[in-house]
Amino acid sequence: MSAEQPLAFVDTNILIYAYDRSAGDRHERAKVLVAELWKSRRGCLSVQVLQEFYVVGTRKLIQIAPSDLRLILNDLALWRVHAPGAADVLAAADLHQRYQVSFWDAMVLQSAARLDCMVVWSEDLNPGQSYQGVRVINPFAAATDP
Repeated sequence: MSAEQPLAFVDTNILIYAYDRSAGDRHERAKVLVAELWKSRRGCLSVQVLQEFYVVGTRKLIQIAPSDLRLILNDLALWRVHAPGAADVLAAADLHQRYQVSFWDAMVLQSAARLDCMVVWSEDLNPGQSYQGVRVINPFAAATDP
């Protein structure tokens, strides 16, 4: 991978917006980002993100049947997927304490690092901040390019 095309981890909220047609501009931006990551084959996520996507999707994406969400999960499982182990949970606990982020965000950061991602696309973490070499980008911020 070249420096211009780093692997990119996608947080659950971005995936939800990519499929939430009622989310206006956020939907459009997330949809374009996810499509670009599909095309470039740079998209990464974790088992946690897959789980959260399904749970949140069944509540928020009411226009999409659970069986269709299952099909989307099947497609997303083709991306690079990190399946955290016990050592990752311990590392996330350390990240949680070091950076004062939620434990679940720390798990996202740990999975991104384990997949050698340079970027985490999320609106939940501090945009522009780097956590152990993984930079957070909010795709909804004004001056962001996917």
